[in-house]
Amino acid sequence: MDSIFSVENWFTLVMLIMLQAVLGFDNLLYISLEAAKVAPEKRSMVRKLGLAIAIVLRIALLFILIKAIEFFQEPFFSFHWVGVIEGEVNFHALIVLLGGGFILYTAIQEIFHMISIVDHEEEAKKSRRSVTVAVFWIVLMNLVFSFDSILSTIALTDVFWVMVVGILVTGLGMILLADHVAEFLERNRMYQVLGLFVLMLVGILLVSEGGHLSHLLLFGHEILPMAKSTFYFVLFVMVAVDLVQGRFQKKLMKERAHTEKLAQAAKKANLKV
Repeated sequence: MDSIFSVENWFTLVMLIMLQAVLGFDNLLYISLEAAKVAPEKRSMVRKLGLAIAIVLRIALLFILIKAIEFFQEPFFSFHWVGVIEGEVNFHALIVLLGGGFILYTAIQEIFHMISIVDHEEEAKKSRRSVTVAVFWIVLMNLVFSFDSILSTIALTDVFWVMVVGILVTGLGMILLADHVAEFLERNRMYQVLGLFVLMLVGILLVSEGGHLSHLLLFGHEILPMAKSTFYFVLFVMVAVDLVQGRFQKKLMKERAHTEKLAQAAKKANLKV
């Protein structure tokens, strides 16, 4: 019993929760985006229900992967068009590729929707989704996001209770944070653009990783996965640029207001003369 609840296991649990929290950030962005497509009064319920179902399924996925991890890594389909495209696809690669492609498509679609000249309120009403459909997509994409994190979990420890507690703690944390992230994005609309580009970056990350897992060769060139360090560096630069640009824009607005104030004062002074 002492070995099960050892200091090493508790330390691994803390590391696991931190890892899951970092990996869960992009998941929260997608959940906010998907929940925004239902009626406003149902959005909070959709976010929480989708995440609650996803937590249960994530534990089930953990159990399945522990028992059948070799099956997920075994190629079930290969193609060899020499000099054009070659690869061997397994279930892990297929899930990552499809999930990354869907996230990429969703982010690009939302970016074009954001910059298009239309009545966004009317368009939003037309594209409204039912609670069932929104919860389905949240659960499905949560499983896609969680696939690699569960594999990382299995790599960190083989103690089942540590894995389950790590998933439960981070899952409950996401349920508590989901509404706050959505409210923040709603209050600060300019950060929605940053969020969409972060999602697009996540899609590229997953597609490149799926291509690497498939040993994909395009015109003789191997598809290499985007390094996590590169991903976080690009993410840091994107956030830094957005913050600096926001501060600079506020500065310009203040300078413009000050200039207009001086011009009005000068105009009044000339009128008095």
